[in-house]
Amino acid sequence: MTFNPTDVLHPEFTAQAPETLWPHISAHYDVDEADWLRRLTPLAAPVGDEAARIEELAGELITAARDHSEGLHKIDALLLEYSLDTREGVLLMCLAEALLRVPDKDTADALIEDKIGGANWNEHLGKSDSLFANASTWGLMVAGKVVTLDKKESAGVLAKLVDSASEPVVRKAMREAMKIMGRHFVLGQTIGEALKRARKDRDQGASHSFDMLGEAALTDEDAKRYEAAYSAAITAIGKERYAGKTNRPATISIKLSALHPRYEPAQEARVMSEMLERVKRLLVQARAAGVGVNIDAEEADRLEMSLKLYQQLFTDPDLIGWGELGIVVQAYSKRALPVLAWITALAKAHKQRIPVRLVKGAYWDAELKKSQQKGLVDYPVYTQKPATDLAYLACARFMLSDAAKPALYPQFATHNAHSVAAIRAMAAPNAEYEFQRLNGMGDALYDHVLENFGVNVCIYAPVGHHKDLLAYLVRRLLENGANSSFVHRLIDAETPIGELTTHPVNDLDLSLSPIPKPAAILPGRVNSKGVSIDIESQWEPLKSAVQKAAKVKLVAKPIILGKEKRGEKHALPCPFNHSEIAGEVIWASAADIDKALNAKPPKAWPVAKRAKWARNLADAMEADMPALIALCQSEAGKTWQDAIDEIREAVDFCRYYAGELEGQPKSFIGPDGLEVKISHKPLGTFACISPWNFPLAIFLGQ
Repeated sequence: MTFNPTDVLHPEFTAQAPETLWPHISAHYDVDEADWLRRLTPLAAPVGDEAARIEELAGELITAARDHSEGLHKIDALLLEYSLDTREGVLLMCLAEALLRVPDKDTADALIEDKIGGANWNEHLGKSDSLFANASTWGLMVAGKVVTLDKKESAGVLAKLVDSASEPVVRKAMREAMKIMGRHFVLGQTIGEALKRARKDRDQGASHSFDMLGEAALTDEDAKRYEAAYSAAITAIGKERYAGKTNRPATISIKLSALHPRYEPAQEARVMSEMLERVKRLLVQARAAGVGVNIDAEEADRLEMSLKLYQQLFTDPDLIGWGELGIVVQAYSKRALPVLAWITALAKAHKQRIPVRLVKGAYWDAELKKSQQKGLVDYPVYTQKPATDLAYLACARFMLSDAAKPALYPQFATHNAHSVAAIRAMAAPNAEYEFQRLNGMGDALYDHVLENFGVNVCIYAPVGHHKDLLAYLVRRLLENGANSSFVHRLIDAETPIGELTTHPVNDLDLSLSPIPKPAAILPGRVNSKGVSIDIESQWEPLKSAVQKAAKVKLVAKPIILGKEKRGEKHALPCPFNHSEIAGEVIWASAADIDKALNAKPPKAWPVAKRAKWARNLADAMEADMPALIALCQSEAGKTWQDAIDEIREAVDFCRYYAGELEGQPKSFIGPDGLEVKISHKPLGTFACISPWNFPLAIFLGQ
């Protein structure tokens, strides 16, 4: 149920009821990437003289950022020198990711010795103009040399010095380095400290959206602690009265996964009751305090549930008419444009504005890996960077169009100078919108925007202690340090400006497939096909097919020498509910077993034919997945996901062993130098006991 993207530019399209547009969201979950991008391109492509204006303005922004009087941030210089295309950069990333969660000093020392000792730090010494980067290199080089010497020399003054001081000193230095990076990206450890440090930016005209650091709640105690932190922050922000240049009051960003330990589609009923009440308390408090709220975006499988929750809150009698309940949309999601259309329809239906923060996306690696693990048809996110940039501009054009006015207040979060220039070129002179950047990133770029554009710049400002920093810090280091990152190339004076001002419509090559589809990730065999039960467009058809298959009660019977046994049928109750019947069974007798055991050994079928049969069985199980799910549920009490996983495992067994069979050598050279031919004779009759927990997969694997 896909639509033509340019339809969204017509006001009547978003004047439809939200429930009419809702099915489009799920239908675009893993839509074919190349086809969808072809249809998005007209929405993203420059119109009229936009191309020339974008290129000129982007070049101006890049030059201004590089000529910024304060120069590069210390960490910008460090990450430029140690990008993730160098071994040393990768090692630094490992340390940054690992040291913050290493529980004891011995493990930390072993990690440092392993990671630092083998790197070639000499190559980086003196190459950066930053004293901070060079000082860091000296420290890393000495640490690496010392650790290496400690491994090679067991005696001597230097070795003794190493034994007594080296690793602890390095460990402390690396932890301090992580804290320095933390202070760079995090505005304050408390909301009070953050508000105080924010005043410098507010003096320059910027506003802030504060985010309380922390990932998903694992327990209800975690969720209560996060709720208390949000509540305290709302109180503090609401009391802050600051007469600076900024034209927007401070807001707060809320991560839903921090407010309930079971924030997942399988627990939607609890989410829509327990969690909704918790979030509503914060929103009612925020409205009374005059503090706007943005609901942050998270993983793709939670999107549909989060939108349902948002709609419930948006239309709540205690919140309706507020106009400051915002939401975040990730452009790397193939559903971004349908989501924006639905949000616009929701705002129009209730005649109130919705602030929408458009971001590129923050969970790309995880989304790809989960799709591969689940065996999905395609990915919910784009696999090429230019594709995300193109989709971002397509979404931006809609958000700035008459079709979205005045329903949306557009907030464009990006550190890409070309994206900034493109949005500036698209926007009408009197358009109301703002740009957003992360604290510690994009300062030089957005100082120029503040001085020359006459639009608000909002800074997304994390607040929290260093122990809560890990996941956020790793995402920022990856974004900053990746050699393909615009941020990385922006600060690299050796990257020609022309390379940074090309339009993503021209950069994108739809013939490229840089990442194979989930079915094609395994060498030599097809990955088993899965279904995402968290996505309506996949869940509803599957549920309907399984319910239909469950009505058919099968008969289990012995098959001896290719012939089915006839006899008395016995009802077989479901083991988890004896009032329900799973099916019927005709039992084998001792004579049946003797007949099978005394049968003539089967013909030694050719290897190629046996491998083909195994693959045919795999294909048949995938085609008959609904019936097999129904059996796994009725015979073993399997949950939906467990049943799907078991069938996929059985399919993988068949394809794996087919490949193993074909890969066996036909002969080998014996000790006497003579060739010995291998006979692929079948094993004959054997017995398999089907285990209760994997009645299909392990039985078949045997």
